[in-house]
Order: sequence, then structure tokens, then C-alpha cells
Amino acid sequence: MYRTRCLRARGRFDSRNERAFSRSFSQSVKREGYDDTIQNLKIGKHTRVIFQGFTGKQATANAEESIAWGTNVVGGTNPKKAGTEHLGRPVFASVRDAMKELKPDATGIYVAAPQAAAAIEEAIEAEVGLIVAVAEHIPLHDIMRIHSMLKTQSKSRLVGANAPGIISAIGRCRIGFQPLPTFSPGHVGIVAKSGTLSYETVASLTRAGLGQSLCIGMGGDVIAGTNHVDALKVFEHDEDTEAIILVGELGGTSEEEAADWIRDYKRRVQNPKPITALIGGFQAAPGRIMGHAGAWTGIGEGTAESKYKALESAGVTMVDHPAKFGSVMKGLLAQQPKRPVVAPFSPSAQQVRGHSIHTSARKPINVLQSHNIRGSPPASTLQMRALYINAQQSADLLQSYNIKVSPTPSSSPESNHFIGITVARSARSPCIIAAPTALQSHLPTRVRRFPFDYRTGPSPATINDAIAYLQLDAVPPKAKAQATELISNLWKLYREKEAITATISLSIPEDRDAIEAYDPSVFFDDAAFKSNGRHSDLHALRSASAQSQTDREAEEAGIVYIPLASPASRGPAQTSTQTRASTDPEPRNLVGTLVNGAGLAINTNDVITLRLRPTTASANFLDTGGKATARTIATSFKLILSDPRVGVVFVNIFGGLTLCDMIAHGIVMAFRDVGVRKPVVVRLRGTREAEGQQVLARAGLPIRAFDDFEDAVREVGRLAGEGGKGEGSGK
Repeated sequence: MYRTRCLRARGRFDSRNERAFSRSFSQSVKREGYDDTIQNLKIGKHTRVIFQGFTGKQATANAEESIAWGTNVVGGTNPKKAGTEHLGRPVFASVRDAMKELKPDATGIYVAAPQAAAAIEEAIEAEVGLIVAVAEHIPLHDIMRIHSMLKTQSKSRLVGANAPGIISAIGRCRIGFQPLPTFSPGHVGIVAKSGTLSYETVASLTRAGLGQSLCIGMGGDVIAGTNHVDALKVFEHDEDTEAIILVGELGGTSEEEAADWIRDYKRRVQNPKPITALIGGFQAAPGRIMGHAGAWTGIGEGTAESKYKALESAGVTMVDHPAKFGSVMKGLLAQQPKRPVVAPFSPSAQQVRGHSIHTSARKPINVLQSHNIRGSPPASTLQMRALYINAQQSADLLQSYNIKVSPTPSSSPESNHFIGITVARSARSPCIIAAPTALQSHLPTRVRRFPFDYRTGPSPATINDAIAYLQLDAVPPKAKAQATELISNLWKLYREKEAITATISLSIPEDRDAIEAYDPSVFFDDAAFKSNGRHSDLHALRSASAQSQTDREAEEAGIVYIPLASPASRGPAQTSTQTRASTDPEPRNLVGTLVNGAGLAINTNDVITLRLRPTTASANFLDTGGKATARTIATSFKLILSDPRVGVVFVNIFGGLTLCDMIAHGIVMAFRDVGVRKPVVVRLRGTREAEGQQVLARAGLPIRAFDDFEDAVREVGRLAGEGGKGEGSGK
């Protein structure tokens, strides 16, 4: 089977060796597993690609670009246009029909989130080797069901969802929407959660004269079809990859698991490939989702600090901004004379802008010494995808599932217990989460996860293991039976209402042999309603009064806007997210940030604090989203300037799907419609960069425009140091 995959990847597969299809999605004669599909990630010039949703507007534009670049797109599917041709290639009614006729190795799914889960399942049933899902807002429970399918087979590998895709610069094969002019063929492999940070990484390498082999966008969802360790396993044995870059962020434990893998790799390999990495999220707002659906720290999961420490201790060279990857990787490769990885440098027009490129060879700054360090937020404060119901609503809902909620007992939380159902990201499944204490401060180190299959639910053995860990083995039989029933009922609620996390604390009164449940906390997947219209009853529980006008306006515009706390003081030992004393005046020179892409926005906040403290700090997180329009940008300015603490506005854009000239038109619109009276620094890179710079230059507005990130940050710091006074002159 592995030989077959290799032959197909190289374009030498004989269709006569293809076995007959049957209906089941798990058809392998020899049962192996999902890990056996990792090598399907090694795409190249002979990879045969189909598009699901082939004739749609987005798929058509993407296919035209990919075909022109060299991707071997052989056809696609659209049930309504089966039997026709599109872009000179055949259109089929189903993936199964396309598999029979075209023998594709990979499929790119270009359908909207409401149809995306069914499209992924169709590709799994047809046994397509590589499935790339780019859609955002696919409901989490749909993804967990899909992964329960993937675990039973050894044919199909998933990249995504909510991912920019996968691209081979050497093989000219793109399955995704990455900005093609940024890439150049070479030998550096990249795996990243963030699309925009991966584009920044690629651009930095290309400007340094280093090309890329394979770039895997694992995506920012709660569960990733392909994670950091999966990619590292490919890079280890890929002869085209001579060095590795890893980009991560807060949430989950993928980066710590990657660190463990790297530590083992360095022990067992005599001449390991150099690895460098970046972690985002040191300045993330506690208890909030930072743009990506998976960018939140669950109980017992890794913070940005723990991820950074884990990778650094594994011998990974760390950087604080992706623009540094080029110079740092060049230095690492200089120490590897036997690895000729530098590709010929042939920059595109949009990569040469006339500004100096700052590539310092000095040792990277220790980010941990310069960022705020936080633990996991209490479960009761974590807000996920905005659909959070209060304690009384949670109690009423639990009551409907035969879980009675009692008042908070007088007993110490430390002697009580914590139980619930949540997501096990590494296992790609739901899990029971349990701790033999209900004390919030102890939960991050005491919780344990007990994963189970989404389709079958927790088995009696799994429930017993969780109860044993709760240290309830010695309680009266009635209390133990109640705990078992409570877990089963929680799972029923979790599955039927599509929760992300449902937890409750337990106590056993000394004068009773029964369990009392208290302090419920339930969070739901807002995407289930917004993408698929499910659970309108839960969505109706949202209180309009609980949302500020700013929050409502941001949500309506498709913007993720999160105000950040003010600095505690201007002393160098203080951090930007500590709460100020009530007697201190609010600052008036913070930086309002406007960024496209959650990962880039997270990192921008980190870097501003690292570089510019104690002069200033970020006032907000703002992700315009990949489908931003000029009107979106104008609304973003309005949101930012509604914060009286903002003294300077920093627009940091790296265009992929987002067009730099569209951003520039939005900035001009904001000056006209919103009335901008603060200094504005704009840094544009990526798709239609030159056109964007021209729009700003023609507008004649007091805008300081840069294409180099470090130059832009220095100007932001200078303006903030002046208190953000005056509009100044444009550059």
C-alpha cells in the first residue's frame, strides 16, 4: 500500500492495480491506521488534484492561478454540472466518479462551511489520499465525527480545516490559497497554524535567498487534521527538506508534543536538520478566543510561555517575528556545510521594494524575559466562539438532562471533585476531563483527559477510569453510581447540544451517601448555529445587553475585536496586560492595531510589547478576517478609535486572500468617513502590495507607509513616545 502511494505520488501508478471500490469508507484489506497516511502529505508536480465545488467563483479563481503556476489540476466535481467541462477539465457528479475516471491523489474542498463536512466525508468514502479543507467555521462536532471516521482507515489524510492548505514550491503544486509570488523553490520545510504568519515566513526566506520545499498549513481550528508532529515526520525523511520551521500559538498541546518529538529526533539522528520556531500569544487576553477557533488555552493546556520553553529546551532556535526567519535560518545553515539548501534568488516584483531588509545575525531575544506569563484561565471565565450561557441558564439546561445543580457547598473546593466533557485536541476526539479537586488554581496541573470515540461515546471502562482518578472508588455505591450516571448525562447534553466544554464540580456531604453537583459551566459551538442553523434555542439565550455596542458592530462586520488591558505602569519590569491601579490615569498613547489574520494579529501584539515597552503597548487585538473589504477596514478604524487610550494606529497587512490595494482603499475611506485624527503607520506586504502603496501615495494623506516590519514598528514607537500627538506627514 505504501509503495502504491509512492508510485501514484510520482505519477507512475498503473490504474490496473487499483482495487474495486465499495461503499464503506474503511475499505483497506489490511487495517492500519490514520498515521499511515502521513506520507500522503508529500505532494509534487505529478500530484493529480481535483476540486470539490470546482465551478464556484472561489474555486475557479484559485484553480486558474494554480494551473498557471504548474499544479496538475485534472478536474473537479459539481453535481449540477456533471458531464460538462470547466477550465478545459471534466466535471463529475461525485468524488467517487472522479476517482474512477481521473485517479486523483488529492482534493481541494472549495465549498462553504455548511457543506464542507459532507464534502470531506464524501472524499473519505472515495478514499482520496489527501483532503485539503480550507473552509472556516465548520462546526466542531462535525469535525470530531469526521475524525472518528478517519481513525478507522489508512487511505485518506486531512489537512485543515480552516487552513490555507499545503504547497510544494519545488513541485509547483498548490492545494490551498497561499500567495504564489511569495514562494520560491528550495529546501526549507514549514508547518504553521497561522496562514498569515506562514506567508511572512516564506517571504522572509525568499528575501534571504532561501527557498521552500513543502509548506503545510495545519490551520487554526480546535482540532487539526494534520498537526506539527505529523509534518515533522514528513520533513525528517523528505530528501528535499534540509531545514525546518515551526510556527505555533497558544491553545492545545501540539507544540509541546512537537518539542518532545524534536528532543527524541536529536538524540537518535547523528546530523539532525536545523529547526527554528516562533510562538504567538504571550499578550493574549485571558479567557478569550484570539481569532482562530482554536486559539484559547483550555484547562491544563499549553500557554504561549510553556510552548516557547518546551521548544527552546529541545534545542530549537526561537525567533519573535517571522521576518527574522530568513537571517536566522541562513545562519543555522551556514553551520551545515554538507547541506546545500540555498536556492537561486529570483524575487518577484512585489518582493523588491527598495527598502532595506533588516536581517540581524545576533542571537534571538529571549521572549520569555519580555512577555507576561499566565496560567490557564478559570473554566468559568473562558469564552469560546461567543456562545456562553450564564450559571442559571446552565443549571436549567443540566436539569433537563437529569443533572440537578445544588448551591455551592461549604466544604473546601480542594477536597471536592471536578468533572466534565471537553475536547482532547491531540486525540482528535471528545474526552472526559477530571480532577480530584475543584480548586480552580489547582486544575491546570491536576486535570487528566480520558479520550473516547465520538460515535460510540465513553465506554464503561473509560468512565470507570475517570471515576478512579477522581478518587471516588471508596465512596458509597450510591454516590459512585450517581457519578457514572452524571458523566453519561453530561455526554448526552454535550453531543446533542454541540458543546465545546461542559463541566461541573462535585461534593459528597459527610452526612449523606449521595453526590451534590454545583458550579456548572457550559460553552457551545457558535459555528453550529451560524454555519448550519442548528440549536437556535441556545442561540436565543444570548443576551444582547451583555454585548457592548462595539462588540455587536465588530461581529456584524465579521471583525474579531478584543480590547486589551492597559499597562500597570511605565516601568520596564511591568507588562502590557496587567491591570492598572484604579488611581492611575489611563494612558493616551497605546497602539491600536489593525491586522489581517489571527496569527499575525497575535504576533503583532507580542512584538509591540516586546519592542516598545515601556513607551507603549497594544490597545487591542483586531483581525479583519480573510474576506475583508474596504468597508471592513473603515469599520475597523472606527472600532479602534473609539478607544480613548489609542494614540497611534498601526495597520499591519500581509496579503494572501486579502488584497493590499483593497486595504489601502479602506484606509482612505476611513480618513474620509470616520475622521482619523491620530497618526497612522501602514505596513503592506503580499498580494497587490505595489498597487496598495500607490493608492496610499496618490491619496495625499498623513500616512506613514512602509513595507518593512521593523521600520514600521520603530516609527510606531517614535510616535507613541511623542504621546501620539499630531497627524504628521506621510512618507
